[in-house]
Amino acid sequence: MTPVFKRILLKLSGEGLAGEEKTGISPEAVQKLVREIIRVHDLGVQIGLVVGGGNFFRGAKNAIGNMDRSVADQIGMMATLMNALTLQSSLEECGTKVKIFSGLAMPQVCDTYSFRKAIKALQDGKIVLFAAGTGSPYFSTDSGAALRAAEMHCDVLMKATQVDGVYDSDPRTNPNAQRYDEVSYDEVVAKQLKVMDLTAVSMARDNHIPIMVFEQKGEDSIVKAVCGQVKHTMIKQRG
Repeated sequence: MTPVFKRILLKLSGEGLAGEEKTGISPEAVQKLVREIIRVHDLGVQIGLVVGGGNFFRGAKNAIGNMDRSVADQIGMMATLMNALTLQSSLEECGTKVKIFSGLAMPQVCDTYSFRKAIKALQDGKIVLFAAGTGSPYFSTDSGAALRAAEMHCDVLMKATQVDGVYDSDPRTNPNAQRYDEVSYDEVVAKQLKVMDLTAVSMARDNHIPIMVFEQKGEDSIVKAVCGQVKHTMIKQRG
């Protein structure tokens, strides 16, 4: 298979690391994911990775009592770092060079995000994991992924989901939902299509980064997506 992108930002859900349990970390799910990531890397693709933290904590959604939103988001950001550390360990066990950059300063654990160091790591052939979002509350993991995709000059922002693209309504509850093969950034915003938060979509639009939405399911789904061989929706500027 031949990749259609040279440098990608791959956004994965934290739940994907939990397997059937939906919470925590499943060693089997992590190993399967790592094998796929390595296969993409072996095709010569430069990979930036952002993994959510929903298998542990979902920011404001999981806030307890009157917990301040900033505190809840900080907990969520640390959840993403736990997932990044898990992936780093598994990738390194397979002999793959990996670098984590965190939006939150945690020097005893990993490097704090630096644009120049992250670009250099990608150019050196390392898989780069971006943890802790933007480092600021009130921004989703999707927004953090769009920001890093722009800063790293990625060819595409790839979002792995539980459905095979963008629909006009939830296909899991509406059997008549219509899927888009291609849709513009502005249509996503105007129609409020529930694929990414609007800040992330606007950032991708302003920096001319297409968003590929595909289903992470079955064998080699990520590899096939990178090679353009899966059903997906491309969000891009039209005309």
